[in-house]
Amino acid sequence: MTTPHRKDDTHVTIKQGWQGRFYEDFETGDVYQHPLGRTITETDNTWFTLLTMNTNQAHFNRQVGESSEFGRMLVVSPLTISIAMGQSVTDTTQNAFANLGLDDLKLTAPVFAGDTIWSESIVLDKRESSSRPTAGIVTVRTRTLNQDAVEVLSFRRTFYVHKREVGGASSLFPQAAEPLTVEGA
Repeated sequence: MTTPHRKDDTHVTIKQGWQGRFYEDFETGDVYQHPLGRTITETDNTWFTLLTMNTNQAHFNRQVGESSEFGRMLVVSPLTISIAMGQSVTDTTQNAFANLGLDDLKLTAPVFAGDTIWSESIVLDKRESSSRPTAGIVTVRTRTLNQDAVEVLSFRRTFYVHKREVGGASSLFPQAAEPLTVEGA
């Protein structure tokens, strides 16, 4: 979209950001390496543990963590799962409207404060929805690796995703009264 913003007809172009995939964009066997890694801090771990009322002190008590077989506090598993699922949204469920299942969850290696985790997903299956003609059902397997390329968890997730013709969750970016201009920067 190009819009004139000055009397001398200078134009700026608004570039749309990534809007996510629709049902038609998924193909079985496609792999998405999600672009954002996330370093987990001790503060992240403590807050998430206490917020979710997990009373296992191995996650928030240094003495208990140090006396464990790991020799330090563990990152609470639901935090790792939440980050992994969040990392996958930009490539898989940006245009989804419902998760249908989370299956085969495996926690394969411990995660510690200071670890950076990365996730990637492979499309396992897709099919038309029999009850919603404007959507399809996609299943992916996501795995999460730490900074040493060790897999720390994996899961399968099935979700409803909009078809392109419907558009799904469109952006509600507010339109400013005064547009951005090169001269105003």
